[in-house]
Amino acid sequence: MTRKPQQPPRHRRRLSRRRTTIGGLAALALTGGALVTTSLVGSAGAATAWPTAKGEQAVSSSISVSGTLDGGYKRYYGSGDLGGDGQEEGQDPIFNLKDGAVLKNVIIGSPAADGIHCAGSCTLQNVWWEDVGEDAATFKGTSSSAVYTVYGGGAKSASDKVFQFNGAGKLVVTKFQVENFGKLVRSCGNCSTQYKNRNIIVNDVDITAPGKSIVGINSNYGDTAALRNVRIHGDSSKKIKPCVRYEGNDDGDEPTEIGSGPDGTYCRYTASDLTYD
Repeated sequence: MTRKPQQPPRHRRRLSRRRTTIGGLAALALTGGALVTTSLVGSAGAATAWPTAKGEQAVSSSISVSGTLDGGYKRYYGSGDLGGDGQEEGQDPIFNLKDGAVLKNVIIGSPAADGIHCAGSCTLQNVWWEDVGEDAATFKGTSSSAVYTVYGGGAKSASDKVFQFNGAGKLVVTKFQVENFGKLVRSCGNCSTQYKNRNIIVNDVDITAPGKSIVGINSNYGDTAALRNVRIHGDSSKKIKPCVRYEGNDDGDEPTEIGSGPDGTYCRYTASDLTYD
């Protein structure tokens, strides 16, 4: 499979990186009572301020979520069997979401293990990853009608992927922010079970360099990605690729990159959908 700062809490195993705070939409950040500071990112910036953790909890085995879990902006971090901070495949997540579950107002600290797994449709609302582990979230539903919604929140320091789209259905990412990352969203390039026509929508997001690509899809399986109102910061040379097309497979081989940029069929956006500052 294609894989892969606020003063750090005492449990962090790595040196913290300089934290850049971007703001706006303060009402979202205040949901759940978090204390925040706000600074605007340019005149078009719409990103929420990063919240300050209100307590923290070590997690030694995955927390199962059905229904709604509101974390009240507590920081959750891995310990024991979830205490690794590497990129090894097959790690367990901090949270396991059942079909239809909602996880909101949560900060995931470091170590982050494999973040969040969604077994079916799920909603991640105002979830923040301070230092992404293997992946921030993996979407694993098997139904073409599954919908995975990421609304608000943000992620930092993802050496490879932020969102791993292994399952079937549609992924919608709105009002999210990411900085220092490999890929924001990637359809699985070489899962043993592949799904056709994965649909990805990225709308009203802030992307801060360095980064490699916003979306990676498998055009041979009919994946599509639509980008709207994407603000890219610190990338005047335009090194971050907005949409990359791959030839995926189900035999474990490294997928082949076959193109990038808008094509009207698989990568659906125009130059006006992206702004740079």
